[in-house]
Amino acid sequence: MKPPVFVASVVLGLLTGIDDFLYAYGVARLPISTSALIISTQLAFTAAFAFLLVKPKFTPFTINSIFLLTLGAVVLALHTSSDRPANESKIRYFMGFFMTLGASALYGFVLPAIELTYKKAKQTVTYSLVMEMQMVMSFSATVFCSIGMIFHGDFKAIPREASEYELGQSTYYVVLVLNAVFWQMFFMGAVGVIFSASSLLSGIIIAALLPVTESLAVLFYHEKFQVEKGLALVLSLWGSLNYFYGEFQENKKMKKQNQALETEIT
Repeated sequence: MKPPVFVASVVLGLLTGIDDFLYAYGVARLPISTSALIISTQLAFTAAFAFLLVKPKFTPFTINSIFLLTLGAVVLALHTSSDRPANESKIRYFMGFFMTLGASALYGFVLPAIELTYKKAKQTVTYSLVMEMQMVMSFSATVFCSIGMIFHGDFKAIPREASEYELGQSTYYVVLVLNAVFWQMFFMGAVGVIFSASSLLSGIIIAALLPVTESLAVLFYHEKFQVEKGLALVLSLWGSLNYFYGEFQENKKMKKQNQALETEIT
């Protein structure tokens, strides 16, 4: 890894650390299904920043998909008062809402910035280099978050939280470790998609997982599922399916063009 790529990875890691803080703070004050729908706006931010930084190809299907996914989040935002937990103050709830939205916007910037780093790197970008960059980014984000936890005294709270955990102290630490492992798998997958395709596709895949999160939140946490959440979910599903259908049509069109070109040559 050359110095410019290393410096870029450190900066991206620090931005990821800030994003982690915003995400953790916001999710702690919102129902899971609500936070998941807000995070779906990440696609709109990813598309906007990708347009500014890496200039991807936008098809009508892509634009329609981004519009539908963003509209779903707007519908949810207009009906937040009915979703506020009973023990949560209005101010803290809206702080959680806007910090989650901020996390979505920031990660929407990070994904195209990673793609831009790949494009501007003055060396051959292999998946090994991608893994090195991710290691530096994760380390930088961990240092950022750890410093904040030290000053806030969060490490002292971990044993107390473990002792109060309903499923048992050992299970608490298992959950922490598994969280770390699964988040690393997520990040490696996200940067891998950017390396293989684009930041926009990475954002689409993240948004496409929304129905899974919604379903699990209602199933395991028995969260309320109001009409506006249902409408937002339908819009999100429609937007995701619209994108993948557009990609399927584009690939089909490209295949026909390649076949026609091969026929002309022969």
